[in-house]
Amino acid sequence: MAQSYRAEKDFWGATIMRVVILRRSLGASFSMDVYADGLVAGLKVARPEWEIVELAPKPYLPEQKNSSWSTGLWKYYERYWRYPLTVKQEKADLFHVIDHSDGHLVYWLKKTNRPIAVTCHDLINLVNPENLDNQARIPAISMAVWKYAVRGLKKADRIVAVSAHTAKDIVQQLHIKKEQIIIVPDAVESLFHPLVPDKVAFFRSQHRILAETMCLLHVGSNHPRKNVSTVLKVLDALKTQGLSIHLWKVGADFTNEQKIFIQTHSLETSVTYLGKPDKQTLVEIYNAADVLMSPSHYEGFGMTVIEAMACGTPVVAANVTSLPEVVGDAGVLLKPTDVQAMVEVVWHLYQDSNYRQSLREKGLNRAKLFTWEATAKLLATEYEKLIAQKAEISKFN
Repeated sequence: MAQSYRAEKDFWGATIMRVVILRRSLGASFSMDVYADGLVAGLKVARPEWEIVELAPKPYLPEQKNSSWSTGLWKYYERYWRYPLTVKQEKADLFHVIDHSDGHLVYWLKKTNRPIAVTCHDLINLVNPENLDNQARIPAISMAVWKYAVRGLKKADRIVAVSAHTAKDIVQQLHIKKEQIIIVPDAVESLFHPLVPDKVAFFRSQHRILAETMCLLHVGSNHPRKNVSTVLKVLDALKTQGLSIHLWKVGADFTNEQKIFIQTHSLETSVTYLGKPDKQTLVEIYNAADVLMSPSHYEGFGMTVIEAMACGTPVVAANVTSLPEVVGDAGVLLKPTDVQAMVEVVWHLYQDSNYRQSLREKGLNRAKLFTWEATAKLLATEYEKLIAQKAEISKFN
C-alpha cells in the first residue's frame, strides 16, 4: 500500500517536505554536478524548513579495476540495478532526477506512487546521434541504453526543461505534451564575478599574455557540436591580419585533427590548453580573457556564456538552438560557421573600448537574472503543486 503523502509540520506549523535529489555523482565537477550543487544550495535558501536529501550511485574505485570490460559491467550494474533498488526504498514527498540520462529511475520510482520530476538538459543524442561515436566503446549499445533511459521521461509527473529550445526538442523528439513540461533555466553561482584589474593583470602576466594581446577563450568539451574548428579558423585569420592574438582552451584538450590544424598554420605559440581548472581558477580565466567564443551548433542551455557574462567577459555565440534565449542582447550572436563575421567582431572589440564596456555591462546585468535562488523558488513551487496533486488523487484511491 502506498504511504500517506501528508507532509509533516514543524512546531510553527510550517510544512516539512522531504525532497530527494537523485544525482549523477557526489563531489565531482561535471556539468550535471554543477547543476545539482546549485539547485540544492538554492532550495536550502528558498525552503530552509525542507529536508533535502542527495543520493548518487557508488563511485567507481580504481582498485576495483580488473579490465576495461569488467569496469564497464560494474558501472552498468551499479547504475541500472543496485542504485535504483536503493532509491526505490527511500522515503520522500517528491523525487527529482536531475539528469535526463538517468530517466530509467522513473520506471522504478513510479511504483512508490510519489511525484517525480526529471530535468532534461538537452537531447543532443537524438538530434545528432553521432555525438556518442567518440564517447562510447560500443556506440550502438550506449545509444540503446540511453534511449531506454530517456523514454522514462514520459512517465514522469513533470519534466523540467532548462530552455525553451530544449522544451521544443522534448515535444518533437519524445512526443511529450507541452503541459507535462515546465521551463526553468539553469543559473550561475555567485562565485563567478568580476575581479579587480590588478588580479586580472597578474593572471595574464603569469600566462605571458601581454596587455595589448587579444585573448580568446573557449570553455567546454570537444564534441563536434562545440565547433572548436571555427574558433581555430578565427584565430588563424586574426593572426594573419596582424592582430596580437591568443587562444585559451579550457575543458577537453584539442583533438588530433585540431592539433594538426594548429601545427599546419603555425599557431603553436598562439594557443594554450589550460586543462580542467577548479572553479576559482576558472573565474580568473574568464576575467583574464577578452572574449568568450561559443559558436556551438547545439546547446541545451549554454552555461559557459552565463558564467562569462557574470565575470564581465564579452560573449560571441552562435545564433542557433538555446543560445539566443540565454544571451539575449547581452552578447554578439552570429551564424556558427561565419568566420569572417567573428573576425570582424573581435577586431571591433579590440579597437573600440566603448563597445567592449557596453557588452561587459549588458552581460553583467543579464547574468543577474540567472540565480540558483530564483531557479530553486520556481522548482519549489512546482514541487508543492505536484505533491498537492498527488495527495488529491490518493484520496480517491
